[in-house]
Amino acid sequence: MANAKANDTGSPAGEPLYLSVGFLRRPHGVRGEILMDLHTDFPERMKKGRRLYVGETHTPFTLTSVRPHGSGMLVKFQHIDTPEDAGALRNQWVYVRAEEVPLPKGQHYQHELLGLKVVDEHGNLLGELVEIMETGANDVYVVQDDAGREILLPGIPSVILDLDMGARTMRVHLLDGLVSG
Repeated sequence: MANAKANDTGSPAGEPLYLSVGFLRRPHGVRGEILMDLHTDFPERMKKGRRLYVGETHTPFTLTSVRPHGSGMLVKFQHIDTPEDAGALRNQWVYVRAEEVPLPKGQHYQHELLGLKVVDEHGNLLGELVEIMETGANDVYVVQDDAGREILLPGIPSVILDLDMGARTMRVHLLDGLVSG
């Protein structure tokens, strides 16, 4: 994952931020359904009436049916009625607009955390959160100081004490061995 700054969302200034939620694979059946791999922690949000955006152009489509199929879902979009119509959408990413899918209270999207000032429990500035690495067990936050030195912090409750999104700060507890000289 490349380093990113707080406002580096991948969307040009003024445009909405899109989050990927799936990938369209292949048509299924004769009524315009298509198999979608899920890339979201909230599959329950994929339901009839949901507006999704397909491909790099973020073309809007409305879901008219959704049903589980293997490890993914079979989806049907409004005005997509044949296997040929569905096939035109194959091998494209499916997105939602970030502002249309708020997270539960106390949770944040990764892009919202980038650029936070990171301080220890005594208020000493450690640097800026410049990258989040997904490791499987827990995320690892890369904090970089003004001299370019990096500290790797596991994203676990005993290390990440609190977030103040208004002040754009993250307060952390440093475990022994995390600070290099």
